[in-house]
Amino acid sequence: MGAIYRSEEMCLAQIFLQNEAAYSCVAELGELGLVQFCDLNQNVSAFQRKYVNEVRRCDEMERKLRFLEKEIRKESILMMDSYEDHGAPQPREMFDLEETFEKLENELSEANRNEEMLSRNFNELIELKHVLRTTQQFFEENELEYQVSYSRTIDTAVIQHVGSNLISESDGQPKPRLNFVNGVIKRERLLVFERVLWRACYGKVFLRQAEISESIAEAATESRENKSVFIIFFQGDQLKTRVKKICEG
Repeated sequence: MGAIYRSEEMCLAQIFLQNEAAYSCVAELGELGLVQFCDLNQNVSAFQRKYVNEVRRCDEMERKLRFLEKEIRKESILMMDSYEDHGAPQPREMFDLEETFEKLENELSEANRNEEMLSRNFNELIELKHVLRTTQQFFEENELEYQVSYSRTIDTAVIQHVGSNLISESDGQPKPRLNFVNGVIKRERLLVFERVLWRACYGKVFLRQAEISESIAEAATESRENKSVFIIFFQGDQLKTRVKKICEG
C-alpha cells in the first residue's frame, strides 16, 4: 500500500485481445477501477475512431437517464437506492435498454407537453374571464353615468326649448365610431406600456386599467405573475394599427 504522499507502484502494460473477448475484458478492468487506459490514436479524429457509434449510443442513453432522473426529482418522487452491482451490460442487451429508455422519454415528454398546453389554455381562460368581467363592469358603470347625464341634459333642454327636437345631429354627419382593444399585461410593465402608447399615438387614446386580484401562473416558468386588465379606446384605422402593434409587441 502506498504512503500518504506517494502512490502505489504502477507498471505500463500492453494487452492484446480478441475482438470477441475485448468487451468483456475491458468491462471487467473498468469495474476494478485500477486501470488507466492510454490513448494510442491521439492523431485520429473522433469520427474516424473505431466504436465511436457505440460510445455515442451510450452517451445518448445516459442523457435519457438524466432526463428521467430530473423529472422524478421535480415531482419529489422517492427513488430507491440500489446497492446491487449489475456490471456492464452485454452488447446484445443494449438494444433492449435503448428501446426502454426511448419509450419512457417519449411518453414523459408527451405528458409534459400536454400538461404545459393544458396549463397554458387554463391560464388563458382565466385571463379571458377577467377581461370580460372587467370590460363588462366598465361599460355598465359608464352606461349608468351616461344615462344620468343624458337625463339631466334632456331636462335642461325641455325647459329652454319646449317642443324642439332634442336628439339631432349638429351638422348632419354621422358621429365617428369609437373602437377599443382590451387585454392582459404584467403589472410591472403597465407604466412603460402606457408611456409608449401615449407617445406613439400622440395622446389620442384613452387607457383604462384594473388590477387582477389573483396571481396568474406562467406555464413556461411555473411562476405566478401579477397582471392587470387594460382597455384602450381610439378612433380611426391608423390608431388601430398602431395600438395593435404595441399590444402584440
